[in-house]
Amino acid sequence: MNTLPKTRVVIAGGGTAGWLAAALLTRQLGQLVDVTLVESDEIGTVGVGEATIPTIRGFHALLGLDEDDFVRATGATFKLGIAFEGWTRPGSRYLHSFGDVGKSTWMGDFQHFWLAARADGNAGPLEDYCYEAQAAEAGRFATGTKAQLNYAYHFDAGRYVGYLRGRCEAAGLRRVEGRIARVEQNAESGDLVALMLESGERVEGDLFLDCTGFRALLIGETLGVGYEDWSHWLPMNRALAVQTAAVGPALPYTRAIAHEAGWQWRIPLQHRVGNGIVYAAEHLSDDAARALLIGSVAGNTLTEPRPIRFTTGRRKRAWEKNCVALSLSSGFIEPLESTSIHLMMIALTRLLQLFPFGGATAAVADRFNAMAQREMEGVRDFVILHYHLNARDEPFWRQCREMSIPDTLAARLALFAEEAQAYQGADELFRVSSWLQVMLGQGLTPHRHHLMARMMPPGQLAEALRNLSHGIAARVATLPPHQQFVDTLAGART
Repeated sequence: MNTLPKTRVVIAGGGTAGWLAAALLTRQLGQLVDVTLVESDEIGTVGVGEATIPTIRGFHALLGLDEDDFVRATGATFKLGIAFEGWTRPGSRYLHSFGDVGKSTWMGDFQHFWLAARADGNAGPLEDYCYEAQAAEAGRFATGTKAQLNYAYHFDAGRYVGYLRGRCEAAGLRRVEGRIARVEQNAESGDLVALMLESGERVEGDLFLDCTGFRALLIGETLGVGYEDWSHWLPMNRALAVQTAAVGPALPYTRAIAHEAGWQWRIPLQHRVGNGIVYAAEHLSDDAARALLIGSVAGNTLTEPRPIRFTTGRRKRAWEKNCVALSLSSGFIEPLESTSIHLMMIALTRLLQLFPFGGATAAVADRFNAMAQREMEGVRDFVILHYHLNARDEPFWRQCREMSIPDTLAARLALFAEEAQAYQGADELFRVSSWLQVMLGQGLTPHRHHLMARMMPPGQLAEALRNLSHGIAARVATLPPHQQFVDTLAGART
């Protein structure tokens, strides 16, 4: 029988971050922790994160979730990537898929072969050589070992929270309803001691997780950890979200549609479509943004547009004393590449790996913070890339094209522009194929490439690419339509 004292974990705030934390802690640490979640039904959540990336599937495995059950409970559809429409210039389009592009060798990646064949006039579009990209464009999808697709989900954020909460409470999690009135600290160490609620209830803990959103009640207001503002690189600062009725088959990808001062999202679910507009208030008024959003959606609106204001950046330390900030409390990178939920999940995974059973120490916090910083900066650079490389003529887009960018991104772009070299660094989320698809999609054409492809006769290289493309197309043709696959799964409720 376990006689170790339990570490008391207090989660301040619910929403996706709070309930993901609760689900992982109770599932993976079992008898070692005593988890209490404090939230108020009176406080709303941002809740627009309805698109994800493939890492969510590994995290769901840690939670013990059944995929079919999750899909039915949350109205989910499947996602193979993101279509970027109008980002290079009006009328342009490319796909950032979740798949690997082509076949690489130890000496170099696929783009070197593709660039050589393209110079000879023997290469098709880059998407022809990616299984997930072809499947997305064809509107086809399936799960399982035969399909072997790398995919993520679109889902209803509200239903997702309810789904996680139901599982946690069934497992015995303690949830306390109420607003936090103040936070108690140890007078000597400054560590957090307890949350005092407006009702007078006092919730004590050893480790506190700040899931209070942009307010950052624990990490910011109480512990005074500052915020590093990235608005000079990512000037988006407002969004409007609205739900509409579905009017056609659900596409197996997210749409990101550029406009004069930002972009719009379209996220297909089983029962509706999630829509939103992201914009820079300095270039587009709130009224104009609302009109643009409402005027461009398909299907009847089901909700009033909900405004969201934000500042892109990160908390200078996500772990301070005995407090760990998650999600919006720790920072925010706009939803362009659907990384918000991933950043919650990777932070929780690292927390469990570094869990402070004997009490939080500076060394473990430093390690956590260093890893979080590198990953956040990597995501930041990847998102800046979309804005910086453009050929649009509006003032906002010219500003993005002419702005200075982080040295880390500038070096990466120079390497690709000069030699067609791409890479994935330590603690970086995005793989070589992701960088490749977006850099080429945004119009960055390398001046040179590795000449290893020239060791093959041009005809042989052309045939190899042709066989690769045709082989992928043949595999895609065996997949059912995405909507049919979703309908079959959603209908299996009994």
